[in-house]
Amino acid sequence: MSEPHGRLLVIDDEQGIRDGCRRVLAPEGYAVDTAGTITEGRQAIEAGGYDMVLLDVMMPDGRGIELLADIHQRDPDCVTAILTGYATVELAVEALKAGAYDFIAKPFSGDVLLLTVQRGLERRRLLAEARRLEAVERQAAALARDRDEIERLERFKSSFMLMVAHELRAPVVGAQSLLRTLVRGMTGELTDPQREILDRVEARHAELLDLINDLLALAASKSAPPEAQMTSVDLAPVLQEVGERFRPQAEAAGVELVVEASDRLPHIRATKDDLAMVLSNLIGNAVKYTPRGGRVTAEVLVGKDEIEVRVSDTGIGISAEDLPRLGEEFFRAGNAKQSGITGTGLGLAIVHQHLDRLGARMEVESDLGRGSTFRVRLPREA
Repeated sequence: MSEPHGRLLVIDDEQGIRDGCRRVLAPEGYAVDTAGTITEGRQAIEAGGYDMVLLDVMMPDGRGIELLADIHQRDPDCVTAILTGYATVELAVEALKAGAYDFIAKPFSGDVLLLTVQRGLERRRLLAEARRLEAVERQAAALARDRDEIERLERFKSSFMLMVAHELRAPVVGAQSLLRTLVRGMTGELTDPQREILDRVEARHAELLDLINDLLALAASKSAPPEAQMTSVDLAPVLQEVGERFRPQAEAAGVELVVEASDRLPHIRATKDDLAMVLSNLIGNAVKYTPRGGRVTAEVLVGKDEIEVRVSDTGIGISAEDLPRLGEEFFRAGNAKQSGITGTGLGLAIVHQHLDRLGARMEVESDLGRGSTFRVRLPREA
């Protein structure tokens, strides 16, 4: 059974009026209840749920206008229309002041009744829609304020991170230089336990410097203007240069690094620094997390509207549970932490920042223990 077009209550002491209203309105899809006294009408109103009330003025146990306050207290949007055989200007003014929407003089035709009900329910619908739109506008304004506050906090966080990283970098680099002087024995011969301790301290300083450098890179990527320095960039030499930079690291780790890029690739609109940062993080991670005897491949596939850079490895892989969190700041996959390989958890966060500025996107496929494939899709230059 379909929902009624509206729920109506007719309060009138004349049986003929009540029955007539039902005969006219029920076939049009309205649910009609009736009451013959003020008391019955008040009980029906207290039960609630009516969209419109048709109300006689003169009743055996009181005046119908007295119910208007109760009706609107329960439902401010409920539409009320006065039915009366004593139509006067004074009565009309009194009813409208009490909150009545319309005024029907007896006797009235079915067409007049139906038109009044239709207009009244349309008014109710418009009131509800206006209230909904006001709520949406308030919510939109609140969201805009929240967004502005989040952006302000992000800017503060980036500037604070940049300042702290800059302040930390100089003393860490200085301490690392002094440690290397000690490790090389330039201040005197070292015993094996001393050398072991200094090696471990130097390794921890290297990890700290990596973290500081990543913090600087992340802060710089967040504060950089979106398209301030973008130019037409040839992807091939940037990819080859990054590959050569990581080749000694790959060879030392016993990992085969293959870079495949045609000399005639379509250009993209970007900056060399953005591209180099993205490729360095992806290729560097692939080499770092691929065991000896494994293989890392960086290749380029050209599509109609975009260029895909694909970095694949045969490394430790990423679990399905960890994949959705890749790119969160300071997040590292569980098996990466267990491997004993150091990392800051900022590399992919930096990648995402640069990809957002380039209008690019990244997809990741991985099989735990068997390797990962990162696909970066860059829009071709128009």
